[in-house]
Amino acid sequence: MAREVKIGDCFVGDGHPTYVVSEIGINHNGDLEIAKALIKAAKEAGVNAVKFQKRTPELCVPPEQRGQMRETPWGYISYLDYRYKVEFDVDDYKEIDRYCKELGITWFASVWDEPSVDFLEQFNPVCYKIPSASLTDHSLLKHLKKTGRPLILSTGMSTIAQIRESVSVVGTDHLIITHATSTYPCEPEELNLKMVETLRKEFPCPIGYSGHEVGLIPSVIAVAFGACMVERHITLDRAMWGSDQAASVEPNGFERLVKYIRVTEQAVGDGVKKVYESEMSSLKKLRRVQG
Repeated sequence: MAREVKIGDCFVGDGHPTYVVSEIGINHNGDLEIAKALIKAAKEAGVNAVKFQKRTPELCVPPEQRGQMRETPWGYISYLDYRYKVEFDVDDYKEIDRYCKELGITWFASVWDEPSVDFLEQFNPVCYKIPSASLTDHSLLKHLKKTGRPLILSTGMSTIAQIRESVSVVGTDHLIITHATSTYPCEPEELNLKMVETLRKEFPCPIGYSGHEVGLIPSVIAVAFGACMVERHITLDRAMWGSDQAASVEPNGFERLVKYIRVTEQAVGDGVKKVYESEMSSLKKLRRVQG
């Protein structure tokens, strides 16, 4: 069976170009105009898709955290109120859907609870992302499987046993697994990029990489290790307010990231040693003893 999954009009997997996702997440800070600026920047950078996050705050925020107070752009408010501030409603998503179609870029979202899945179904999404925080929520996984849509499973904060159990729930027929470490930003020594190879050996589905590091190099190396999808957070400015901004990539950086990934795809090769035609003139001029 081919190690590939179709997302919209694109195949993701071995033998196909790396599928690059700009994770907008909540870096829009609840502002639709910022979200649209991020969509436009992602499109200009040459990525395949943008991704948002959809939550039902009263379900997703643990009871002990709901009343915790924090400084925000909206004042000193509870964590639950903050979560409501960064959620888009149906009219916002209708505009996101319209704008993405106008620009010709795919969009989808991470879903953190079952009502969020039901909410997004009205937009006929190309796939769903299962965030690392929800990997062990088997009720959500079963609900997602019923949609019949491709699923992307992020594996931060998870043991290999937990990953195996979750994969057994959703199956591998329409699944992409992304290696991730859920630290924002993540230090190099905890990125563990060889997990891409480990997951490729363990599971027959496409394996990707969701990066939260500072810089671009590890995300490019993940492609050399076999990642067929790369997801990074995008921001207009890493100094903006928000917990994910520091681990995000600005528009110019995203342009470079896409370029580096495309060069890496060409450079990896097939691992079979050969003498290229372009080497022949050097061979004739430089090799004194012919073997």
